[in-house]
Amino acid sequence: MITIKLFSIFLLLFCSTIDAQLQEKKIDSLITTEFNDPNGPGGAFMISHKGKTIYRKAFGKANLELNVNMTPDNVFQIGSMTKQFTSVAVLMLEQQGKLNVNDPISKYIKDYPSGDKITIHHLLTHTSGIKDFTKMKAISTIAQKEMKPEMMVDFFKNEPVDFAPGEKFEYNNSGYVVLGYIIELVSGQTYEDFIKKNIFEKAGMTHSYYATDRQIIPKRAYGYHQKEHGFVNKTVINFSVPFSSGSLMSTVDDMLKWQKALNQNTLLNPAETKKAFQKYRLNSGEEFTYGYGWHLKDINGSPDREHGGSIFGFKSMGVYIPGEDIYVIGLSSCDCHSPTEITRNIAKIALQSVKK
Repeated sequence: MITIKLFSIFLLLFCSTIDAQLQEKKIDSLITTEFNDPNGPGGAFMISHKGKTIYRKAFGKANLELNVNMTPDNVFQIGSMTKQFTSVAVLMLEQQGKLNVNDPISKYIKDYPSGDKITIHHLLTHTSGIKDFTKMKAISTIAQKEMKPEMMVDFFKNEPVDFAPGEKFEYNNSGYVVLGYIIELVSGQTYEDFIKKNIFEKAGMTHSYYATDRQIIPKRAYGYHQKEHGFVNKTVINFSVPFSSGSLMSTVDDMLKWQKALNQNTLLNPAETKKAFQKYRLNSGEEFTYGYGWHLKDINGSPDREHGGSIFGFKSMGVYIPGEDIYVIGLSSCDCHSPTEITRNIAKIALQSVKK
């Protein structure tokens, strides 16, 4: 009887190991369809289940010129995943009683055109209608200039609006630049300092930064573009331009710490956290699938929270499935390799695996 029980346990463990190995090979194969050049720019991917890392690998090179292999510890620019941090910073200030998401932005930026009709909520949900500065032809004139937040806001604030506040959902980087400026005005700190002291340090994110090309960043992954003749170093921009809409850097491990901090209410109380992850409605009553800094979609019928990022030389994607506590993060050091569909497909595999 004991022998049969022991054999059954051994068989169960053996089958679990075999299944895990098969799943790992499946995920490896999925990633290498895109990251197929071991001598080209690389990426790092991680899967966690219930806070425990179950897959963590890197592919390709972190630096082509020095022939340095990518590791899961490398630091990447995360582009628009920055918006998650900006939205949580706003909610932290609301939690402290320093602002309200229903406040008009004219309360903080007196001379903003029609600022009495545009609320912080509109900015957070991409429903403000203000002009997205990344779509303006004049963007090339400031891309490499040091821009104060006020200068960035001045750059686009007098442009004609695309629609009335609350009328449509249209992804908008300008809204999140305005939010960064409001964070500075309300907190009395720079955006960089606020994020570092109130989020990175509290969450234990010791390898996350406000992006810089001058500061020495240990284990920095270098960014690349792909041209007809091969890879080239990324275009240089001044990070004061994307600012609070896309200027943070992180690692796969730190992004898991971020997810844990959100789950454990380390940064926000449950009421404020709920605001970030609920769907909202347009003026017409139509619901749209974006909260505050996250797209709210589903993976094979399971609700998820997701967001990607793209900035010169880098792409990123994170998917969280709250029902199963699955987090998948993919970071790429070439904007020629998108981790978006790979990360979503990995999440599907992980979801199927835990539901067996």
